[in-house]
Amino acid sequence: MDGRSQEDREATRLTQALVRIDSSDPGAYEGEIERFVKSWLEERIDKIAGSLRQEISIEEIEPLPNRRCLRLHIPGETDAPALVLLSHLDTVTLGEGWDDEAPALGGTISGGRLYGRGACDMKGGLASAMLAMEDVLAHISSTQSLPRRPLDFVCTCDEEDFMRGSEAAIKAGWLDGSQWVLDTEPTDGMVRQAHKGRVWFELRFKGITAHASTPQEGADAICAAAFAIAHIRKTVDSLPEDPELGATTVTFGQIEGGYRPYVVPDACTVWIDMRLAPPATPDLARRIVEDAIAEAEDAIFGTHGSYQVTGDRPAIPSSPHAPLLAALEDATEKATGTPAETAVFTGYTDSAVVASLCHNPNCASYGPGRLKMAHKPNEYVPLADLARVHAVFRELLFAQGWGHQELFRR
Repeated sequence: MDGRSQEDREATRLTQALVRIDSSDPGAYEGEIERFVKSWLEERIDKIAGSLRQEISIEEIEPLPNRRCLRLHIPGETDAPALVLLSHLDTVTLGEGWDDEAPALGGTISGGRLYGRGACDMKGGLASAMLAMEDVLAHISSTQSLPRRPLDFVCTCDEEDFMRGSEAAIKAGWLDGSQWVLDTEPTDGMVRQAHKGRVWFELRFKGITAHASTPQEGADAICAAAFAIAHIRKTVDSLPEDPELGATTVTFGQIEGGYRPYVVPDACTVWIDMRLAPPATPDLARRIVEDAIAEAEDAIFGTHGSYQVTGDRPAIPSSPHAPLLAALEDATEKATGTPAETAVFTGYTDSAVVASLCHNPNCASYGPGRLKMAHKPNEYVPLADLARVHAVFRELLFAQGWGHQELFRR
C-alpha cells in the first residue's frame, strides 16, 4: 500500500485517464475528452432515482466545428447565485523535450508527481472538479435533496487559443455576472483573482524586393519590423508599474519574412503579446504600435506597416471583499488547516473572461499544480495537490450547497 486514501487514488487514476487523452490545441482538440467527461458524468447522474434525476441536466454547445463545451447543471432550492466550477478541456501542443520515461501522453507517476501534457494545466484541476461534482451527485442520490444554491460545472474548449469557448458559454447564458465562478487553473496553492490585460497584435510590413547587392533599389520589410520591435520594447519598458500587477510586458513570439539571404525582403509579419498592467490600457497598446509603425516607415523608406488586433482582454483587479473569496478562504482552512493566500494570476483565464465581459467581481482561480510548470516539457502535478484541491472543492460545494459541511464527513 502507498499510504494514500481511496479518494486520493481515485484522483490520481482520473487525472491519468484525462492526461492520456490527447486534447492538444492545435492538434487533436477536445472531441474525445469532452465525450469522456460527458459519459463519466452521465453514469453518475443515472444513479439518482426518481424525479430529481430529471432536474439535473447536461448541456452542450459547439462554438467551433466539432469542438464542444459542456455544462452540468444542478438546480438549487433558492434563487441564490450559482456556484460554478470552470475547467477547460484543451491543452497546448504536446511539444518536444519530454523524457523517455515520462512521455507527453503517458500519465507517468514518479516521485509523488504525475507527468504528462495537461497534468498541471489543467487536467489535474478538471479531475478535482469532476470528483467534487461526483461527491455532490452521490449526496443528492443518498438524501434525495437538492442544494439550496445552484451548482454548475462548465467545461470549455479553445481556452489555450482565443478563449472562444468561454465567450460562447457566456452567450449561451451558462456564465453571467451574478454567479460565483471558480476556474481550476494551477495556482500554487493560492487563490488568484487579479490578471494583467492581454492584447495580441499581428504586425505586418510591406516593402520592395530587390537583389541584396543593390539594396538601395528595394525596401527591407524585415529591417522595418526590427525598428518597430525596438520602439515597442523600449516604450513598454518605460511604462510605470502597478502596485498589484507589476510591470507591463511584451513578447515578440513569432516572426515570418523574406525569401533567401540574397533577396531584399518585401514582407514581414510579427506576432506580439502585450501583458498590460494599469495604467496601460488596450488603447495605449494600440498607440504604441501605431507610433512604432510610423517610426519604422520613416527609418526605412518605401515600407508600409499595418496591424490587426487578434486578442483584446482588459486587466482584472482583485476583489478583496468578494463573497466567493471569503467562501474559498474558509473552505481551504477547513480542508487543509490553513486559509489560502491570494496572488496575481500572470496569465489570462476563462474566469477572467467572465470577470471582464460580465463585470463579475466574484471570479477566481484555484487548482492543483504550479503555474510555472504549465506548457513546459515534463509538465507535472503533485499527487498531494490533487488530493488537497479535491478536498477544498468538496468543502466549498457542500458549504455553499447545503450550508453544513458535516453532512459529508467520512
